[in-house]
Amino acid sequence: MRKKLMNNLGLKILAFLAAVTLWFLVVNIDDPVTDRTFSDIPVTVINDSIVTDANRTYQIVDGTQKVDVTVTATRSELSRISAEDIQATADMRELTLGTQVPIQISIEGHTYEAAYSTPRNLQVQIEEEARNNFPITPTTIGTVREGYVIGNLKADPEGVTIRGPKSVINSINRVCAEVDVSGLSESATLEATLILYDANNNVIDQTLLTNNLGDEGLSVEVELDQTKNVPISLDTSGISAAEGYSIGDISCEPQELLLSGDGDTMKDLDEIEIPESELELSGLTERTEHTVDITEYLPEGVTLVDSNASNVVVTISVNQPGAQVFEVSTNAIVVSNLAEGLEISYGSTVDLELQIRGPEETLDSLSLAKKVSIDLKDYTEAGTYTVPVSVELPEDCRLVNDVQVEVVLREASGDQTDQGNNNTEEKE
Repeated sequence: MRKKLMNNLGLKILAFLAAVTLWFLVVNIDDPVTDRTFSDIPVTVINDSIVTDANRTYQIVDGTQKVDVTVTATRSELSRISAEDIQATADMRELTLGTQVPIQISIEGHTYEAAYSTPRNLQVQIEEEARNNFPITPTTIGTVREGYVIGNLKADPEGVTIRGPKSVINSINRVCAEVDVSGLSESATLEATLILYDANNNVIDQTLLTNNLGDEGLSVEVELDQTKNVPISLDTSGISAAEGYSIGDISCEPQELLLSGDGDTMKDLDEIEIPESELELSGLTERTEHTVDITEYLPEGVTLVDSNASNVVVTISVNQPGAQVFEVSTNAIVVSNLAEGLEISYGSTVDLELQIRGPEETLDSLSLAKKVSIDLKDYTEAGTYTVPVSVELPEDCRLVNDVQVEVVLREASGDQTDQGNNNTEEKE
């Protein structure tokens, strides 16, 4: 019996097949075949010269420049595969329907049963290629060191040629060379980043664009100027009052300017003078304000840090015979009948100038504390108004001129009804 079993070829073959089957069963139980998905695998386009050689170009659309790849392999093999091992390619020679290129997946150095991408095709848009020349505008981000401001900026080069899809080229509205000047304390040439903007100030993706900047790249020359607060002086020799009147105080606002310029110039700059020719004002009979454009009197190479602060207001007080001038802060005005829900401010008005006529001894001892007021009973809505000013005076004194003040009424914030004046009274 044993001899028959040993010499039975069919039985031996059956036993071998059973062993192989058992081995496969054991392997599949211990190391089964399964799937694993790898996300955000970049797609490499090959043979795109088929498009570009015909003076056309393409854009990848619908977000298909990155795909998910599903790999079928044994569990042990999948554990050894990383996203970097996976290559997704789209061969432009296989372009179909003018918009789709099949994506092929390969994983070199690994054994797997299948691999496919989702989506299966790269979506492209073929269009005519265009190029255009653009001027480069230098821009900065960040803040330079205290005591300095940015002066002149110059991009190098000052223009660039950009090539790419016609629709993208046509959407370019502005080309900037951006540099970071954070903490900068001296003039320098900085490496810049080329940034493209459309008409809505959105940044344009440059993935499909090329330019002629080359290896030298893009830079910006940043010139720093020093800043300094410089007082204003007035040549008042050309100011005179009418006969019987006299000139009182002469002042200007602002009293100093924040200026910028190169270090040597700013070091020697002690004041900015408004000359006599600008202040030739004669025959004055009342308080006069004269506005001066101070930029006309700045030295060469010196500029205002705030270009909007070019106006200087020169105020000239004029004394009438037998009268004295009193200045009252708007904060000292007593406000009555301010409507509920409103708050008051006085805009640019800081002080009121009151000319009061009366006996000299009375004027010398006169105090206007709590005696200057405005009544807002007729002003019940938010807005800007010119309001008469009332002044309580002794019987032997009177105002030379009527006085008015510009008030700004706004809706009160929160529960406050008056943030601009603490001297508010209610009157019946």
